[in-house]
Amino acid sequence: MIKKLSLISLFTLLPASYYYAQTTVFAYLKDAEGKPVEQANVDLKGAGNDATADKIGYFQFTDLMPGHYQIMVTKPNFETKIFEFDVTTNEKRKDLGVITLYSALNGADQGLAIVEDSGESDGGGAQQTATVGLLQSSQDVFNRIASFDLGPYWFRPRGIDSRTGENMINGISMAAADNGDVDFSTWGGLNEITRYPEIAANHAPSEYAFGGTTGVFYKNTKASEYRKGSQLTYSLTNRNYTNRLSYRFSSGMNKNGWAFTGMIARRWAQEGIQDGTAYDAYSGYLGIEKKFSDSHTMTLNAIGSKYERSSSSPSTQEVYDFRGVHYNSYWGWQNGDKRNERVKRGFQPMIQLQDFWKINKNSQLWTSVSYQFGKEYSSRLDWYRANNPSPTYYRNLPSYWLNYTNPSPEQAANIGITRDWWTNDDQSHTQINWDNLYNANRNVEYNALLGGRRAAYYLVDDVKDDKVWNVATHYTYNFSDTSRFILNLSYQNYRSEQYREVNDLLGADFALNMDPFASNTTAGSVWGKFNTRESDTDVAKREGDKIGYSYIFRRQEFKVNPAFKFSTGKFDVFISGLFGYTTNSREGLFQHYLYESSYGKGADQNFWNAGVKGQVTYKINGRNFLVYNGAYFSQSPFLNDIYFNTRVSGVTTPGIKNVVVDANDLSYVISTPIVKLRLTGYLVNTQNETSVQRYFAQGVKLTTLTESGDQTPVQDGAFITQVLAGANKRNMGIELGAQVKVTPTLTASGLLSVGQYTYTNNPTVYFASDAVGTFRELDGNGNIVSRSYTNMGEATLKNYRQGGTPQEAYTLGLRYSSPKYWWVGATWNYFGHSFLDPSPVTRTERFYTNPNTPGVPYDDVTSEELARILAPTKLPSAFFFNVNAGKSWMIGKYYVLVSASVNNILNNRNFITGGFEQTRNVNYTDYANDYDSGNMVFAPKYWYNQGRSYFVNLQFRF
Repeated sequence: MIKKLSLISLFTLLPASYYYAQTTVFAYLKDAEGKPVEQANVDLKGAGNDATADKIGYFQFTDLMPGHYQIMVTKPNFETKIFEFDVTTNEKRKDLGVITLYSALNGADQGLAIVEDSGESDGGGAQQTATVGLLQSSQDVFNRIASFDLGPYWFRPRGIDSRTGENMINGISMAAADNGDVDFSTWGGLNEITRYPEIAANHAPSEYAFGGTTGVFYKNTKASEYRKGSQLTYSLTNRNYTNRLSYRFSSGMNKNGWAFTGMIARRWAQEGIQDGTAYDAYSGYLGIEKKFSDSHTMTLNAIGSKYERSSSSPSTQEVYDFRGVHYNSYWGWQNGDKRNERVKRGFQPMIQLQDFWKINKNSQLWTSVSYQFGKEYSSRLDWYRANNPSPTYYRNLPSYWLNYTNPSPEQAANIGITRDWWTNDDQSHTQINWDNLYNANRNVEYNALLGGRRAAYYLVDDVKDDKVWNVATHYTYNFSDTSRFILNLSYQNYRSEQYREVNDLLGADFALNMDPFASNTTAGSVWGKFNTRESDTDVAKREGDKIGYSYIFRRQEFKVNPAFKFSTGKFDVFISGLFGYTTNSREGLFQHYLYESSYGKGADQNFWNAGVKGQVTYKINGRNFLVYNGAYFSQSPFLNDIYFNTRVSGVTTPGIKNVVVDANDLSYVISTPIVKLRLTGYLVNTQNETSVQRYFAQGVKLTTLTESGDQTPVQDGAFITQVLAGANKRNMGIELGAQVKVTPTLTASGLLSVGQYTYTNNPTVYFASDAVGTFRELDGNGNIVSRSYTNMGEATLKNYRQGGTPQEAYTLGLRYSSPKYWWVGATWNYFGHSFLDPSPVTRTERFYTNPNTPGVPYDDVTSEELARILAPTKLPSAFFFNVNAGKSWMIGKYYVLVSASVNNILNNRNFITGGFEQTRNVNYTDYANDYDSGNMVFAPKYWYNQGRSYFVNLQFRF
């Protein structure tokens, strides 16, 4: 009786929560071969608990209260996995199924765990989790192969411009507001910090942002979620840099609720794989996390990279035939060292504060505040009334002199002279001759009024001085185990002062802030001044002074992204919406002598965005799925598209509109321990795209009307801005990615990508010239109108192939993974159907119309003749072999990894990765003569694959 009373008293004294905290959560850990993973550490975030997997890979947590949980699984030689789940009221047992851990030796595996149905769940919880694992996995089999085997060869899945994606760090978008590009230099070298993002591929919806058509890449840098301890890494390569050294330390969460992670890295090369390219970059990261309670943490992150790297040039085939694919025209010898004129350097660090608040068992709120600041510099040579110093300037090549039908003795001699330069690699002519530039400056007459010698040649920097504020929130509410509401709100305030400044006067005393192509640059006149608000003596610019242009971009952007996920029966549905608004402005700080709109703040340009994305997954069973993704949305134009000649003018692109995207794909997915496969058909239609190109041109013949209506030529030889407005595109094709376990240690993989990427309309081409302030033209009613640009008419681009990426790609690979933690693998890759983007202006009616007889073509013009000389530029196909190998050891508690990869082991240098058609001869007669000469002067320029490359990595963890 006493014993019974004692037991009753004992249970009476237990906390009431005991009766409700009876849920046991368990799972099994297995490797990619289906073998149990033992002794892995499983940390239950926010609960202060951890567990260790036993010999069959089993672990469990008991007595969990209802709520939302996150576990992190770590084990040496395996990639860290993070997985989230919910415990509901009255749920006694929750089976998370099988969590597959991938070997750390395979750098291709990223992101969340793939969870497979064990068939033992109460109420289908594991089946539900299996689908979440499928949909949120950062890299499916196709994308994994494409990233690591095809990415180095400039392959773009589906041929989509990367500006349509979303790359996020801690909830903040990293895309630049002026051009939409992501500058990965900001965090370059911090691989161990920024690896393993969560990815919603292509146009699939994401929990973190609406995104575009190239995916959402989301990375959180919480200090507590990195592997506890230190990691030292050294890499040796022959790519852009040759050496990389990094060190990372992570404390883990201590008993006082603090976690610290820090990393430093350096990458450097005296010369990269391209001739004359140096590289030097220092990177750093510091993360501090404070846990206030199980439901509230905050992180402070600081990340940045100070870098300086040289660029390499595109060249015509004529130049490559002489000097090979490693040739780079941007460098020359100075005092025994290679000096490159195109150097990009910068430091734009970010400071981010993020708050994680678990409001209750069903809802949580993440809030991020970010500030990024700093400058980026891009140098280049400039000159004032002097010859172009580039060794590949067309007059410095044999092809130019060979095109004279009846050459004079001097012209005939130049054929042999220039050929000898290039055949014998006379680097005083085949590279920049810095000594000649200094000598030219010394020979300029002394200017007493301006106090020195004017620079004929000088080095300038194009500078971006950015200040970017971001605020973002991510809210989730779980209505039940099978339904979730998501709301993302974001605001960005972007301010960028962009200008040119004098970098190096090359021995001169000043550079003139005046247009060398202006018809009259007489002192005492505003004519020719880049800034007419300056006095006559202020036009003399010293090193560090602004020159050429100066303006401020401003942009504010608001986005609202609600989303809802739910499951019913065999269907999982994910719907995401977008409502957005941007306001944009340009404020000119220089008053250009030709453009009244260049100075002051112009009117705001405002755009509204809206869109919807949807994903429907049909679970045939736990391992076979049908997945549909659909999207229809608009995207605001970027600042450089809105203000197309922004350096000298505040004029907006005529008819600028939002880009509209209609994207659909349907996939069949298999995910088993033996076979992983995705087969997809896709169709992406894009409307109203605007693209802007800016280049120096001589030979572009433009005309304007006099006040009396007569045509007259305008300045020949100046910087030209070409705008292609209102372009529509279609990208369609199929993708297949497959991975098969032939044996427990041998894996075969393959990829197929066959697409057709075309233009579907005839967009309009506009030209603006820095040497022409106003074009006078006839409007549709025959009246003379004045504009800052000239309408070149429609470009007949319909059915032309888009450029920039192979439209066919195939991969086959084998990989042997030893149970003793070493591996070796090889892949064969093939690329075909690559094209250059067609030059729009040569496809306009003005190109083949005789200016002396308006509306009448040149005599020799026929549709067959135009089709011949304007045929798409198709690039050669190519194949490559890649190999990789590695081995890891556990020495006591220390972990050592050695890995190596060699791309293009057969050293194939015949693959063109990109290029462009030159736009110099924009009339049929000049173009056809050049095209048929056999020595085309203005032939396309290319970038080539640089041949065999390697990467060796040594990693030590302690």
